[in-house]
Amino acid sequence: MADELAGRRVVALDLDGVTDKAGLRDRCARALELPDWFGRNRDAPADFLGDHTVWPEGAVEKGLLIVVRNWQPYAKARPEEWETAREVFAEAADRTSALSVALALGGSS
Repeated sequence: MADELAGRRVVALDLDGVTDKAGLRDRCARALELPDWFGRNRDAPADFLGDHTVWPEGAVEKGLLIVVRNWQPYAKARPEEWETAREVFAEAADRTSALSVALALGGSS
């Protein structure tokens, strides 16, 4: 589910109900529309973020903005896992100016 915002492809990554790493990986795979061959291993989100060939159409040229919503309950319940996920997002965004990741502070509405 990607929209365009100021020329960027915007993907909402909603973590509502995510309770563990497997759930996080599955939610990332669905939101980011990862191809089946990406699998669901622990490196899949980092691999995806670093592989522009599988980004949504137009994202490489226009940029990709991932908006992470409803992340606070997961971060509170699994702080070490969340820290790792946050680091993956931050490192990927540092590697390419085409990627931005925003943590939404409001609710889902």
